[in-house]
Amino acid sequence: MTLLPEPDQFRWYVAYIRSRHEKSVARQMTDSGIECLLPMYRFDRRWKDRRKQLDLPLFPGYVFLQISLQERLRVLRVPGVVNFVSFNGKPAPLEDSEVEVLRRGFSGDGIQPHPFIKVGRRVRVSSDPMAGLDGVLVRKKDRCRVVLSIELIQRAVCVEVDEAEVAAIC
Repeated sequence: MTLLPEPDQFRWYVAYIRSRHEKSVARQMTDSGIECLLPMYRFDRRWKDRRKQLDLPLFPGYVFLQISLQERLRVLRVPGVVNFVSFNGKPAPLEDSEVEVLRRGFSGDGIQPHPFIKVGRRVRVSSDPMAGLDGVLVRKKDRCRVVLSIELIQRAVCVEVDEAEVAAIC
């Protein structure tokens, strides 16, 4: 956990959002000039009579915001925002490395939500666009996947990678 930042310093925070209001809140934040990050993934939904691709939030119930602590009340007034993810009653800033994982702009094809895990073989991805990212290596149906975790909200995402693109971390 990092030390608490100065009130006028811009840092990334996580806002807890009402269920299924993530896109609306992100749009309102962007419209009001607050830098906002809402990672999405593509999901194929099938009904009996049709099939549709949906863009869904990777972290349901959360939106990532770059603000100073002085803007906290302005964010809390936006309809759909419940609170900030906090530690000891103060909004907890995200680690810069975790924000970098989110900002890489993953395409919606190879990334999926994954249960949060802490155990497993730690690896580092060596090829673009995810070069330098650390995660946990898992295998599913003869495919290698790297699970990237966001510690603050205890959530993770899974990205398919080629076995040659990862190296073990000692």
